[in-house]
Amino acid sequence: MTLSAALRGTPYPFRRNSLNLFRLILAALVLFAHSWYVAGHGSGPSIQGENLGGWAVAGFFVLSGFLITRSRLRTSPGEYLLHRVARIYPAFVVVLVVTAFVFAPAALLIEQGSLAGFFTTPITPFQYVWGNLALYIDHYSIGATLQSVPYPGAWNGSLWTLFYEFLCYIVIWVLGFVAVFRRSPILVGVLWALSVAMYALIGGAQRVGLDVSFELFARLLPFFLGGSLMFFLIEKWGVNRLLGIAALVAAVAFIWLIPRWGGQASAPLLAYGLLSLSTWIPQPSWVARNDVSYGFYIYAWPVQQLVVLVGGVALGMPIYILITIIATFALAWLSWVLIERPAMLRVRPKGGHLRPEPVGPPGDIQGV
Repeated sequence: MTLSAALRGTPYPFRRNSLNLFRLILAALVLFAHSWYVAGHGSGPSIQGENLGGWAVAGFFVLSGFLITRSRLRTSPGEYLLHRVARIYPAFVVVLVVTAFVFAPAALLIEQGSLAGFFTTPITPFQYVWGNLALYIDHYSIGATLQSVPYPGAWNGSLWTLFYEFLCYIVIWVLGFVAVFRRSPILVGVLWALSVAMYALIGGAQRVGLDVSFELFARLLPFFLGGSLMFFLIEKWGVNRLLGIAALVAAVAFIWLIPRWGGQASAPLLAYGLLSLSTWIPQPSWVARNDVSYGFYIYAWPVQQLVVLVGGVALGMPIYILITIIATFALAWLSWVLIERPAMLRVRPKGGHLRPEPVGPPGDIQGV
């Protein structure tokens, strides 16, 4: 076999890949990373000062950029937005309500033995739901709950990334109206390079009146655009296993050798490597039919806090993490069956199939 033949790409198999499994693994990495925060044991394992949850976020964003760009090019502007809202928002609203009116009162009963002041102590459960409805997380606490845990007052330190995920959806939605974006990778490639440069220079953002919210968006946007860029390149040249492994090695080198913004600079390589792996690493048929990664992500943190409250950490970190994985998976399954899948089916044409729709990268309150 010649070198050119060995490096020849094949079309990406959008209907036969392991992206559901990969997203579930990424969500599990976030739970693992957050376990250390929630249990009061520091930030856990990290690479270049970033915990594993932050790197899982990067993985979510590059995969999302790839698939969401395809969605924008294959649907009308209205359908695109409708699909994006249906994928994220219904389950998001439900987790807010469940946290405010199920988890929080249960926590207060455990902590103080009664519900006295639950509906009147700011932030009230109604304020928690209403203040967070726009995806931008304004409230993390609910009343006097979670005051006796190592990470006090934080009911869900993962949801903040959804706001920035949706901003990235809007960026691609707007770009979809530009003819050159639809025809060529040049525009998105230039925008990706500019986004990396912007993040590399972001130290001056506050001097010109931009706050931490802008800095978080600047941190995540290069990953999303890197995945978007890779969509156009893979559409043209396909994906190759050997090049995928080389891309992952190169991505690790960028991250290791370039402090702070090496991950953003490696985004297209990271996207290509993960997508290549997803074409030849198999996933269980059950996982292929059921994308529970989003539900796993949005329920992991509150489950972890409740397990801490009932003394789960005293059993040791391995047992604590195992308990939270099992409980979170059960809630993720219910979210998929009762909320997410019905919402997605409702907005799709009759007889349509659910294609991979990545969402929601996890993270912690301070940032990815």
